Amino acid sequence: MTLLWGSGSPPCWRVQLMLEEKQLQGYNQKRLCFYKMEHKSQEVLDMNPRGQLPAFKCGNDILNESYAACFFLENQYKSQGNKLIPDSPEAQALMYQRMFEVLTLGQKMLDLVTYNFKVPEGERHDSAVQRIKEALTTELKLWEGYLNKTDCCLAGKEFTLADVAFYPVIAVIFRFGLSSERYPALAKSYNSLKDRPSIKA
Repeated sequence: MTLLWGSGSPPCWRVQLMLEEKQLQGYNQKRLCFYKMEHKSQEVLDMNPRGQLPAFKCGNDILNESYAACFFLENQYKSQGNKLIPDSPEAQALMYQRMFEVLTLGQKMLDLVTYNFKVPEGERHDSAVQRIKEALTTELKLWEGYLNKTDCCLAGKEFTLADVAFYPVIAVIFRFGLSSERYPALAKSYNSLKDRPSIKA
């Protein structure tokens, strides 16, 4: 297995979490620098023609989308490491729902974080930033409500693929200064999971 990854990238962290959860340590890995445009190098393009990270290869199989890599690793290594898809249909339904909802949360975070990078200075507007902040706040309140109904994991008491998808996103949001006082359920989940061996690794 080979993983090309970049620091601070939730999709990269997702694949790293999966590899740890499935006890697949010892794979080939290389940390690349986004600021040096190393994700556009030929080494990456050979695996991921979009020039994005992660670039992940398992044998002859290339899985550059983090969700695809997560599902692949869970299915290929079912009996190894931690089981991340629950048995009951109800828990599975909730897990899949929350897992794919993470995409919306991640996009709303990215909209805010990357606004100044993507929008030329002369085209930036305070009202646009305010709308983006309000959309993220609305989304965070939704997740706060979800986590008020569970312990610290998204689909029940056990850590699942939903948490693999979610944790890197919420960790980045807290690193950007999300208020623990304003979002206590999100803070509880973040703090409860941050010492999980796969996350620490």
